[in-house]
Amino acid sequence: MLEALNNVFKEALEDGDFEFLEGKWLKVSIKDMSLSWCISYKNEQLVVADKEVVEDVSFSGNLNDLVLIAGRKEDPDTMFFQRRLSIEGDTELGLEVKNLMDSVDLDLLPKPMKTLLNQLADFVQKGVQSPDTQSEVMNAYSN
Repeated sequence: MLEALNNVFKEALEDGDFEFLEGKWLKVSIKDMSLSWCISYKNEQLVVADKEVVEDVSFSGNLNDLVLIAGRKEDPDTMFFQRRLSIEGDTELGLEVKNLMDSVDLDLLPKPMKTLLNQLADFVQKGVQSPDTQSEVMNAYSN
């Protein structure tokens, strides 16, 4: 996982965009899968805690919602106000993390990763649409 993160954020790491996270811990939790990771920045690289740490800020949500955010199908601010994304702890640090995520250029992702993310986000988005909206989408494609 760490290698993938460092590849995804290669340009941001090279530009020093993660320096605000040095000496701080970000916890990312996928609630419906009971998974979480604590991430920090050290020596110009992202690091994942190998033992339990006290996080400075935590982001949590269900897998589908996090996929929609990553695929830019949903706005994190909207999800936060709908209580689908939880941000707890150091709010200033959380805002910096959110802004950094918003600034990541998905076109810089390796093509297979970008394609997979887009397909997964499209799949999730179609799955969370209401039956009425799904009918409208199907009618639009059949015409």
